[in-house]
Amino acid sequence: MKTQKLQCDQARDMLITGFLRNAGYLAYRETPKEAWYLSPLRDERVPSFKVSKILNRWYDHGLGRGGNVIDLVIEMNNHCTVQQALSILSRDIPSFSFQQQNSFAVLKPKDEIKIEKVLPLKHPKLINYLSSRNVNPHQAARYARQVYYSLKGSTYFAIGLKNVSGGWELRNPYFKNSSSPKNYSLISRAKQMLSVTEGMFDFFSLLTLYPGLPLKSDFLILNSLSFTERAMPVIENYSKTCLYLDNDPAGRKATQKLLEKVNGSVDLSGVYTSKNDLNEFLVSHSRRFRRPRR
Repeated sequence: MKTQKLQCDQARDMLITGFLRNAGYLAYRETPKEAWYLSPLRDERVPSFKVSKILNRWYDHGLGRGGNVIDLVIEMNNHCTVQQALSILSRDIPSFSFQQQNSFAVLKPKDEIKIEKVLPLKHPKLINYLSSRNVNPHQAARYARQVYYSLKGSTYFAIGLKNVSGGWELRNPYFKNSSSPKNYSLISRAKQMLSVTEGMFDFFSLLTLYPGLPLKSDFLILNSLSFTERAMPVIENYSKTCLYLDNDPAGRKATQKLLEKVNGSVDLSGVYTSKNDLNEFLVSHSRRFRRPRR
């Protein structure tokens, strides 16, 4: 009994945030005092699973219950026994952070986005986000990454697309951000044709609609129409430039400017003429051919 009590005491000191991270759950909102997750115990769209970093305790607002890390492991494993929960935790002891080692609380707020780490894009929440916008996750993952970043004392993760200056465009279901330095993104494979979009989701949508396009085209993602002039030397190097800009006044103006200045440029926004952009067209296009449930 004494050995079991010691094991329980050690396990209770393990950071719940560390356990969730190792289990593949990342916080959607985080401060030095608390972290909020989509519940690992049930399906939900709005994060209501809270972890207090000060108390190292969790509480699921949707279920109305909480506890320590052992309680969480039991809940997540079909109400297994305490001994089984301890066995699960003991397998990953070297990779856990313990409460006295938690250094996140001493981080000072930042006014700028700081990139913490970059991994291959495969987190289920980000994959689901791509799927919710009818983007093929496998196509997007060839060019995008899973980026962890901090902002004003909070940490987040997002789909990231790197620009030519080393900054990142960042998207998740709750935030649309970018890190400095800001610039356009270029996917170059020495092709003779260039496909131009305004944003990353237009780029992902283009890949989804035309999966064979990378075999014959490079890609320029402006990230902002303000970078159109800056990207002009790149665009002029191609014999053919296909424009997929938005069907709003700003997009139409930029398209007309490029058509006038760039030889071999062609406006392909007619593909989605009834929609504002490629992703909006992709979503509506997919819905149109979706079979109704019976």
